[in-house]
Amino acid sequence: MNISERKKLWKPSEDWIKNAEVTKFIDFVNKNYKQDLKGGKDLYKWSVEKIPNFWEAMWKFSGIIASKPYDKVVEDLSVFPGTKWFPGSKLNFAENLLKYKDHQIAFIFQGETKVAKQMTYSELNITVARLAKSLKEIGIRVGDRVVSYIPNLIETPTAMLATTAIGAIWASCGAELQPSAVIDRFSQIKPKVLFTVDGYYYRDKIFDIKDNIKAVVDTIPSIEKVVVVSYVSNGKTDVSDIPKAINWEDFISKDKDPILEFEQLPFDHPIFVMFSSGTTGKPKCMIQSGGGVLINHLKELILSTDCKRSDVINYITAPSWMMI
Repeated sequence: MNISERKKLWKPSEDWIKNAEVTKFIDFVNKNYKQDLKGGKDLYKWSVEKIPNFWEAMWKFSGIIASKPYDKVVEDLSVFPGTKWFPGSKLNFAENLLKYKDHQIAFIFQGETKVAKQMTYSELNITVARLAKSLKEIGIRVGDRVVSYIPNLIETPTAMLATTAIGAIWASCGAELQPSAVIDRFSQIKPKVLFTVDGYYYRDKIFDIKDNIKAVVDTIPSIEKVVVVSYVSNGKTDVSDIPKAINWEDFISKDKDPILEFEQLPFDHPIFVMFSSGTTGKPKCMIQSGGGVLINHLKELILSTDCKRSDVINYITAPSWMMI
C-alpha cells in the first residue's frame, strides 16, 4: 500500500476549519498586514520571512495585557542570542493568566484515586491575591526567588501565580526528587521561600518527604520560610521537625478579598528558572522571561492546539519537567 492509499486517521470538517483559531489568525494577518495567506504553509512561510510582523500580530491577536506598549517589536534580529524583544513594554505574566474572574473552572486536580479538587477563576484570583499578600508581608520583592518541592497540586500553580504577580522568580522540583537533586538545583539560585508538601501518592502508596524537606532546608541557608501543603495527612501536617516551616493554612492571608496589584515589569524580566537534567555535572540554570514565556505559550495554545476557553487541557507530569 502506498502513502496515497492509506486512510487518514482524522480530517477536520469545513466547520472545524472555519472556526479554528489559526484560521482566524490568518484572516487577522491578511487584513492587518495586507497579505493573501491561504493556509498553514503560507502562514509558516510568512512567519519566518517576516519575523517581527508575525510576533507583533501574535501580541495583538492574543490580547496581551500590558500597562505600557512596546517601542518596537525587536531591536536587532541579527543579534542572536541577545537581542531584545518588545523593548519598552511593561506587563505582568500572572495578570494575563488571571484576566478571567468568573465561576468557570480554572483547575481540575485528580491525584491518583485519593484526592480530587476543583477551583474556579474567581476562587483562583482570590487565593492568589491572599498568597501574594502573605509573600509581600514576609519581605518578598521583585527579583527574589521562590521555589517549590511539591507535586502538581492546585496549590502549585497558585503559588507560582502569586510569586510572579509580585515580580519574584519561580523554580520548581517534583516531590519525587531526592534531596541531593533538589539541593543541586535550588542552592544555585538562593531562594527565600520554599513551598512544599508532606508527601505524595504513587501506586497507591504514601511517600512521606518531611525528612527530605528538612535536609534541603538545612543545606540551603537562604531559605527563610517553608510553606507546607497538607496532601497525604489527615488534617494539618505536623511541621515541628521542619525548620522555618508553617502550614499553608496558617501562612495564607486571612484577608478574604485583598487587592492584588500586579508588578509591571519589562518583557525580558526573569520569571522562571529551569534546570538541565544534570547528566554532565550539576544541573545548569536556564532563565526564562515573563514576556517570552507568555507570548510563546499563547502562540502554542492558540495556533498549534486550537485551545479555546471551553476546552480542558490535561498534563500528567511532575513539576521537575517543562511541558508545552
